[in-house]
Amino acid sequence: MKSPRFLLASALCFALLSAAWAATVPAKSNLTAATVYLDRAVVTRSAALDLAATGLTEVVFEKLPANLLDQSLQVAGHGVAQVTILDVTARAAYVDFTPNERVKALEDELRSLGKQRRVLDDRAAVLKSQEATLGHFEAGATAAPTKDSAPRLSIEEATKLLVFLEEQRGRIAAEKQTLSTQTEDLTAKTDAAQRQLNELRGAGGRSYKTVTVRLDTTTPGALDLALSYAVPGASWAPSYDARVNSGEKTIALAYSGLVRQNTGEDWKDVALTLSTARPSLGGAAPALTTWGLDVFLPRPVPVAAMMDSASAIRREAKAVTWSAGNQSMNMQAFTTGGTLSLAAEPAPAEKDAGFATATMEAAATSASFKISTPASVPSDNSPQKVPITTAALAANPEYLTTPKLQSAAFLTAKVVNSSAFPLLAGAMNVFLDGTFVATSGLRTVMPGEKFDLALGADEGISVKHKRVNRFTEDTGLTGSGKRITYEYLLTIQNNKPTAARVIVADQLPVSRNEKVVVKQLAPDAKDVKPTAEGALKWTLDLKPAEKRELTLKFSIDYPNDVQVSGLDP
Repeated sequence: MKSPRFLLASALCFALLSAAWAATVPAKSNLTAATVYLDRAVVTRSAALDLAATGLTEVVFEKLPANLLDQSLQVAGHGVAQVTILDVTARAAYVDFTPNERVKALEDELRSLGKQRRVLDDRAAVLKSQEATLGHFEAGATAAPTKDSAPRLSIEEATKLLVFLEEQRGRIAAEKQTLSTQTEDLTAKTDAAQRQLNELRGAGGRSYKTVTVRLDTTTPGALDLALSYAVPGASWAPSYDARVNSGEKTIALAYSGLVRQNTGEDWKDVALTLSTARPSLGGAAPALTTWGLDVFLPRPVPVAAMMDSASAIRREAKAVTWSAGNQSMNMQAFTTGGTLSLAAEPAPAEKDAGFATATMEAAATSASFKISTPASVPSDNSPQKVPITTAALAANPEYLTTPKLQSAAFLTAKVVNSSAFPLLAGAMNVFLDGTFVATSGLRTVMPGEKFDLALGADEGISVKHKRVNRFTEDTGLTGSGKRITYEYLLTIQNNKPTAARVIVADQLPVSRNEKVVVKQLAPDAKDVKPTAEGALKWTLDLKPAEKRELTLKFSIDYPNDVQVSGLDP
């Protein structure tokens, strides 16, 4: 029986011989597909191989992104050749040059711009020296003569000197202006190239990964080999354009995806897929831990501290008694945004501060959108807008307005998602009659689900809110009470050529104390009933050019000996 040591040595020798016999084939691959998630992407490289012999073959994919996730590597093959995929290995490689072509091109451009800038700076220094020389020459030629100096210039010579100085200084000034313009242009180009380089350097670096795929070929022939791997630095977000025409009951909704990537590789004419899956969440729901309850046991307080605390309490009690006997307590009114309350209510009891609770969000669905045409997305984080689908959605348009807060009517539509696509939460641009009017947002809506679509303000509906009366009077036989009556006028006018439904919202104040009584005078509570929070709503169907006036009137009764907060001035 052979010893384990002999078997191990034999296995190592076989492995070394196998490695020596393996043929190395560089893979001339191209990026052919990319699936983009919310926080990463899975890309696929394809290589066409011609395996001429049987045995072991090492297919090498070079200069792949350094930040690709090793555990995500996947290999698939299809062709005439019969092969067995043995393993796949990723190794980091470090070089003294930049393997990313776009990063290298920007670095070369910055070096070239730097050389041009130095040439301009050198020329500016020469001009400065020439300008100084002219100044010295002029000073020497016009200085008062001395015993050892040259005689004073004649008028003709001085005239020629002035003409020469003017020409030279004019030439220097013109060249300096040209240099200044060229310097500004170079600075702008340098800043732009530096910004692009900063965007790309995160995925560029001076390292990359080499992936080696070992194959065991039994039948030679052609083989298409596909290598897939995940890379961070890619994402996509939904984007919508909603187009509405007045008088129509349909909304043209364009659904697109905004794709960004900085993975270190440019995607050129790839089969692009957008996925709503979130791999970072993991595959299983989190497990619950024990929710335990226990009796709170306060920390023991030393006897000396208890005595000091008791003495302090007695001193505070005496001070409060003196203050209550010698001073009167003032009641103050606090504005609470339309809610009426008594300012003399007792102060709330003190409690220990609580802890904030985080909110967990979980995706309910997952879908993939395959883009119909090949797409190109450069690795510079610039947004690339790719269309997903368009849909004509039936809608019931109506206007919502709250004149008390804003004199504008906002177009909304009750819509049903009749498409087969889930509409994910995202930003939306709204166009009304071909004019961009607002930015809005869309929540996640599944196929067949009803939802409200906010379409922005429409100036075609005129809204006004005015207080026409505020009357204060005494009540009771002895004038022990007070009543304040408010009256508001709401004016709504349809200036559009088509009929419009307008829902008008306003409110009554809500009493939080039985001593304060609010009574609705107009409209009649039978016609417009307020909610528990005092909200009132009118539904108006307005014809073209029709104007409606709504009256809101109410009274507030309360005793004279209380001060009410929340009253309008």
